[in-house]
Amino acid sequence: MTAAKMIDDKLVQGTTRRGFLLRGAVGGAAVTLGLPILDAFLDNNGTAFAATLGGGNLPVRFGTWFWGCGMIPDRWVPKAAGANYDLPPQLAPIKDVRQHISVLSGFNVSLGSRGNLPHLSGNTGVRTGGAADDWLAIRAPTLDVLIADAIGGGSFFRSLDLSADGNTRTSYSFRDSRTMNPTVPSATEFYRKIFGGDFQDPNKADFKPDPRVMVRRSVLSGVTDRRHALLNSVGASDRARLDQYFTSVREMEDKLALQLQKPPPAEACAIPAEPAALKAGADITDVEQRKQNHKLMSQMLAMALACNQTRVFNMSFSTAASDLRQAGNTTGYHQITHEEMVDRSIGYQPTVDFYTLRNMEAWADFVAAMAAVKEGDGSLLDNMLVFAHSDVSYAKNHDVQGIPVMLAGSAGGKVKTGIHVAGAGEPISRVGLTVQRAMGLPTESWGLDDMNTKRSVSEILV
Repeated sequence: MTAAKMIDDKLVQGTTRRGFLLRGAVGGAAVTLGLPILDAFLDNNGTAFAATLGGGNLPVRFGTWFWGCGMIPDRWVPKAAGANYDLPPQLAPIKDVRQHISVLSGFNVSLGSRGNLPHLSGNTGVRTGGAADDWLAIRAPTLDVLIADAIGGGSFFRSLDLSADGNTRTSYSFRDSRTMNPTVPSATEFYRKIFGGDFQDPNKADFKPDPRVMVRRSVLSGVTDRRHALLNSVGASDRARLDQYFTSVREMEDKLALQLQKPPPAEACAIPAEPAALKAGADITDVEQRKQNHKLMSQMLAMALACNQTRVFNMSFSTAASDLRQAGNTTGYHQITHEEMVDRSIGYQPTVDFYTLRNMEAWADFVAAMAAVKEGDGSLLDNMLVFAHSDVSYAKNHDVQGIPVMLAGSAGGKVKTGIHVAGAGEPISRVGLTVQRAMGLPTESWGLDDMNTKRSVSEILV
């Protein structure tokens, strides 16, 4: 018998979408009190809602984590495949979270007949399944957009995009070549976006819809018929522009609709304190300052996910042509990848090695922030799949063969963790196809041209 069956259904009513309510009466009038997600509401495994309370799994989230300028292959790629992979020097920072992370090496981006536009071709190959040699030549949505379209509709934000470098244009999420998803560039702005005036505390007992929201929603709904008529009366080019605009309108309607409903309770949701703004003149190209900003944003994002504000996100630690530098040094990481000579006494570029280690420290911080939030019988990370990657492998040559990829989290038990898969030159689109399928998309094939594939990376699927 599950714990949930021990609760009298005359006392508790609810669904996994609208939340759980405690029934009662005051002065003869029926009243209800919102409840958090209790262990008693879950099945024996603690991984799904009990059948007696509507069933359904805990929400599974998807996200990407990006860092620029790759790695040094001989110091990053594990020698052993499978479980309990070794940690080469540049993976040493993930030691404490290795059990949550799978490493995928040796997967390639094919350029076909296109040139290699540094820091773009590899990135678009990973995220869209087809390399582009111009920003306006991006031919397909990035995989996060495809996943958000499938699973993002039931949350307040279809997706959340963050950049730790302070620039709203550091984004690698595109619906098409002209439609980039801008990022939130600071922890303070992100806090206000998530936990500001529109935030509905999922664990607050009382709930009253805001009349202003009701008016705004009725105004948007009132133009539906005219919207369709307008679309039918314009040419193809204008129709495409209007469709992009109305997509944003539809997302606003969804947000307004959610504000008129009491959000489902979320046991792990704890509203954090608003972080202090960066000091005037703070230089977040300084790699240590960047790591601090990123760590704070990661903690804010973890709470946003735990509070069911979104199910899809993108986090950029740095730009593709990474702008990171050390305090007191005017030469940036990207420039160093090309100008620093290989030290023959050690066989690699020592300063490039330094920055790669800092990137991996930031990645470990991110994974740890997600793993620290308890949810059900496990953690928030257990109910996530994070797809981490760079834009090149060896930045000195802008190499797009063997671009580093890591996966964190098990997607609610669908993905294995703690293993190394050696791709041996297989197309990197196989990884993108795999994560889409793990997130429940019925994707038969994915990728463009000679990167189109129907084959998942079966080694990481449960």
